[in-house]
Amino acid sequence: MYADIIVDITHEKLDKIFQYRIPKEMEGRLQTGMEVLIPFGRANRETKGYVIGFSEKCNYDPEKIKEITQIIQNHIAIEAKLVALAAWMKEHYGGTMIQALKTVLPIKQQEKQKEQRSIRLLLDRREAKERLSYFLSKNQTARARVVAALLDRPILPYEYVTRQLKVTAAVLRAMEEQRILQIEAEVVYRNPVTAKRTKQQSFCYTEAQQAAIHTFCEEYRRGKRGTYLVYGVTGSGKTEVYMEMIEHVIAEGKQAIVLIPEIALTYQTVMRFYQRFGDRVSIINSRLSKGERYDQMIRAKRGEINVMIGPRSALFTPFERLGLIIIDEEHEGTYKSEQTPRYHARETAIARAAMEGASVVLGSATPSMEAFYKAMTGEFRLLRLPERTKQRAMAHVTVADMRKELEKGNRSIFSDALRSLMEDRLKKKEQIMLFLNRRGYAGFISCRSCGHVVKCPHCDVSLSSHRNGKLVCHYCGYEQPMVTSCPECGSSHVGGFRAGTQQIEELLLREFPQAKVLRMDMDTTKQKDGHEKILAAFSSGEADILVGTQMIVKGHDFGNVTLVGVLAADLSLYADDYRAGERTFQLLTQAAGRAGRGEKAGEVVIQTYSPEHYSIVAAAKQDYEQFFQEEMTYRALMGYPPASQLMAVLVSCKEEELLETACHYLKAYAETCCKKCERAGTSVQLIGPASPYVGKVRDTYRRVIYLKSEQEAVLVFLKDQLEQYIEINSGFQNLWIQFDLNPMSVF
Repeated sequence: MYADIIVDITHEKLDKIFQYRIPKEMEGRLQTGMEVLIPFGRANRETKGYVIGFSEKCNYDPEKIKEITQIIQNHIAIEAKLVALAAWMKEHYGGTMIQALKTVLPIKQQEKQKEQRSIRLLLDRREAKERLSYFLSKNQTARARVVAALLDRPILPYEYVTRQLKVTAAVLRAMEEQRILQIEAEVVYRNPVTAKRTKQQSFCYTEAQQAAIHTFCEEYRRGKRGTYLVYGVTGSGKTEVYMEMIEHVIAEGKQAIVLIPEIALTYQTVMRFYQRFGDRVSIINSRLSKGERYDQMIRAKRGEINVMIGPRSALFTPFERLGLIIIDEEHEGTYKSEQTPRYHARETAIARAAMEGASVVLGSATPSMEAFYKAMTGEFRLLRLPERTKQRAMAHVTVADMRKELEKGNRSIFSDALRSLMEDRLKKKEQIMLFLNRRGYAGFISCRSCGHVVKCPHCDVSLSSHRNGKLVCHYCGYEQPMVTSCPECGSSHVGGFRAGTQQIEELLLREFPQAKVLRMDMDTTKQKDGHEKILAAFSSGEADILVGTQMIVKGHDFGNVTLVGVLAADLSLYADDYRAGERTFQLLTQAAGRAGRGEKAGEVVIQTYSPEHYSIVAAAKQDYEQFFQEEMTYRALMGYPPASQLMAVLVSCKEEELLETACHYLKAYAETCCKKCERAGTSVQLIGPASPYVGKVRDTYRRVIYLKSEQEAVLVFLKDQLEQYIEINSGFQNLWIQFDLNPMSVF
């Protein structure tokens, strides 16, 4: 027998399958996905590799085939299904097979299992009392304390005996040798969440919820598997719909993965699932210890849990009977990996579900353009939830024009409308959330008098301010000098936004000294349970105002929040990114959805210098479909996804001159490939190479080339062609080249 092995070396030239002979002592023990040691190269250097298959036929000269040295014992095997998924990711997103395998590998190595030790009395009561008398007569007080305690309770925790009774391990071992007691050890899982299953409360579903649940369950029962988009307004009860779907899938003997975009959402989400499904639910995220992560994956492999909840990496949970993958807030950018392979969890989940006969459910109040476009074209099944549960009204939204505030002489970060409403809510003992829209902070230039933003004349995205005094487009490389006055109205009030969450917290404490303020951002959530502590404190009413970045507006449910203020809505609106309008609409709509989720009505104030922009207008009305129509017109006009497909090729090198030469040849070859596509009837547009926003990182220079086509398959073909060209040309060996299909942001 021979094993097909991928060598653990991240290099394109070694990204192929090598065959090794399986020694007789390993036959029957070796499994797909196992990590092994192999002799590699002319020097037979001991190298790690992954087994991805087996064969009885040798594809090479049998005399030259080497033997596997050994199985790495503390390694956790990748499931065979996940190996197939890794191959799909490698083909679809680029990179090497070993990079894809390491991505789908949920835990890298075996961790020491946690044990709970106890001490059991082996003697009957008469013998134990005789021993106690003997130990007391001999003044062996430690042994006497142990026997006396065991007479009261025949089984004691080991830690209690060593710490409370102050008995050493040596004494206990001696007593065990004398057959007085027995030290027992039981393996226990490090469970990151402790919660009790509560009695299921009766829930009155809306007609739309009932229809969505019935559609999914009926089709699942008939064996129909597919992708569903649950499009529901904020507060429409999407989580309850998910749980009914999961209940049905579990009843069919299957398992479910629930992806959430932020660790900050884990706490509230997991509590709701725990109350429904008990300890058959677990979580995985980067804040867990290695031991906790290891234990959750072992529980999943053994079928001891039915539901795994977590961010992007939870997608690779090694379930044997996967039946459903749910992606909540599917529009979020965190579902796109920033490491090679730059996979998107949505497409990868659909690929895994197709391989394993599972369904995928996407959910959002503000779906991604890609998901809604596919729902409109019939590729996804659309399930609508158009109203909030319990007949609660949507929050009333006010748009504050900050240009007029400036005209009135108000130079504060708070508009008069927002300040007045904040004073009112504080008097009523109701809670307030202030959202600082920091996304896109990296430097567009706008006018505070008229709202004009300086844009690229070729790409219709904002120009970014660089320290060298220039404004640059990160799509095509266009640049111009920094402006000192507004090109539209001549005002001198031009520049970027400088305030941060800490400054806003300080301002709140000065203007509203009676208010208790909590701040939630990257600085205050660094600790393992930072998110949970802040959210739990705010939920229990320990603070009047919660101020933070986008992590506070996603999925949280606070019944006493009746006012949400959005500060600087324009920061994301004019980011140097074709998705800026979409992201702004999503953030504003999600922020508006945090208000009025309890019995009291909610209000929202959106502060902006561009009140007439279609994303602001649609967000104020919380009208996604109006926004979708406007945005699709823009995407089709400019050739951006989902109207067309986009691929970015990021090239990095320590030597700037070598980088420029490499980009020149890469572009020339790409142009040749594009002409082949055009002769076959498919047009491809090539843009760049251009300098990204950060053109140099850690002494490494960077350039990016963009390719546009109406068909994704054409871009995958071009990626394959470019990868082959890079592999056969030694000049590219000192460069780092990364492919990104439909990037979530500009580099």
